[in-house]
Amino acid sequence: MRWDRFFDDLEDQLASEWEAERAALDTEAERLRLSRVGLRVRLRSLAVQDARIALELADGIRLRATLGGVGADWVSAVPVDGVGAALIPIEAIVEVAAPQADLLRSAQPAEAESPLAARMTFGFAVRDLVRRRVRVAVHLVSGRMLHGTIDRAGADHLDLALHDVGAARRNREVSGYRLVPYRSIVRVQVDAAGELRGP
Repeated sequence: MRWDRFFDDLEDQLASEWEAERAALDTEAERLRLSRVGLRVRLRSLAVQDARIALELADGIRLRATLGGVGADWVSAVPVDGVGAALIPIEAIVEVAAPQADLLRSAQPAEAESPLAARMTFGFAVRDLVRRRVRVAVHLVSGRMLHGTIDRAGADHLDLALHDVGAARRNREVSGYRLVPYRSIVRVQVDAAGELRGP
C-alpha cells in the first residue's frame, strides 16, 4: 500500500517536472519569436487594431494619433483631433506610447500582409503626394518646418516648392525651392483635403 503512494508521488513529481520543462521551452520559444519581431510589425498590428497611440518623434513633438497604414519604412498617422494626416518615416519615431493591452496584442503573431504594402517605401508614398499636388508642411529633424507643394520625389530626396500656407502652387506664389533629403524629414503633414491613403 505504501509503495503505491510512493509510485503515485513519483509519477506526480515526474509529470510536474515535464510540465515545468515544457513551459520553459514554450517561454524560450516565445522569447525567440519576439526577438525577431521588428517595430514595423508592431506598428502594423497597432494600425489594424485602430489603437490610439502617441508617437514621440525625432523633433521632440508628441503626436496623438491612430495609424492609417504602414508601408515598408513609413507610417501614416491620423491625429486624434482629426485634422489632416501625417506621413512619418519609421526612423523618425523615437517612442510609441499605447495602452498596455494594445501593446501586448501588437506582440502577438501577425496576420500575413499584402506583399505590395511591404514594398511601398517612403519615396513611393511621397510620389503619391506629388501626383495629387497637395499642400504639405515638411517637418525637419532640425525643428524647422517648410510649407509648400512637393514637385518631385527622388530615390532619397524630394523637391519642394515653397509657398504660404493655404496658397495654391502657382509660379507667382512660390517663394523658393528646396531639395530635402528623406533622412532629414520627421514628418510630412498633409492638410485635411489631401488625406493620405494607407497601403
